[in-house]
Amino acid sequence: MGFRCAGLVLAAVAATAAWVPAPANAAATANMAAVVKAAQLDPRKPDTTPTDGAKASVLLVEQALQAKSLLDESYVDGHFGTKTVEAYAAWQRSLGYTGLDASGLPGRTSLRALGEGRFTVTDELTPGARVTYHGVTVNERTKAMLQAAEGLLSRQFVLTQGSYNPGGDPASAGTHDGGGVVDISVSGMTEATQTTVVRTLRQVGFAAWRRTPSQGDWGYHIHAVAVSDTDLSPPAQHQVGDYYLGLNGLANRGPDDGPQVTKVTWEEYQSTH
Repeated sequence: MGFRCAGLVLAAVAATAAWVPAPANAAATANMAAVVKAAQLDPRKPDTTPTDGAKASVLLVEQALQAKSLLDESYVDGHFGTKTVEAYAAWQRSLGYTGLDASGLPGRTSLRALGEGRFTVTDELTPGARVTYHGVTVNERTKAMLQAAEGLLSRQFVLTQGSYNPGGDPASAGTHDGGGVVDISVSGMTEATQTTVVRTLRQVGFAAWRRTPSQGDWGYHIHAVAVSDTDLSPPAQHQVGDYYLGLNGLANRGPDDGPQVTKVTWEEYQSTH
């Protein structure tokens, strides 16, 4: 083959290769743990500052939502605010999800689907299957968290309300409708012990508070919400956001009255223990 013919063949091969489209942002990765944390915290903030370590991943999610005409470009800013929550809920509904499965809190399947051709998902989260633990319904992730706290405390909890309990207790304001939330009896505990329990629950990744009759229509108990549980109901998501903002998780959004700890998720706790 002459040089001229060889050159034409190479040019044809190069032209053919040029027609093969490369996936948009094929090398991009969205950290699901960071995105889910931002989706809980950002809507409760008084400003639009991104959650630490989450901006790059949230931007990928927002760009994908914009590409699907679900989010206006002005909200593509790395802050997972209420408009992004609404856009993500619309994406979930487009996939056929309803109810709490379309709350705007990203789940593993919907996030993978959103990223197709744009980004891959890392640090994935899943609540696991629903199980019975101490007589109430929780998911596998919440059970593991409770067991870790019980191990640290050398005691077993008495659970008075579990998860996935829509309408079970009107005083709970919907926080127990989804996963990741439990109420713990304080019967037989001194106030000091109750504080220790709350501290330990926080150390393994719960947003937890000691509740008293002066705060609402309930008796003394401990209320615990598993941070970054992707089955959380919207009211429970708001409680997590308020916890990170130093608030009490109640409707009055008063100051946090619990013991101060370094706030972590279950996965962050596991990575250091």
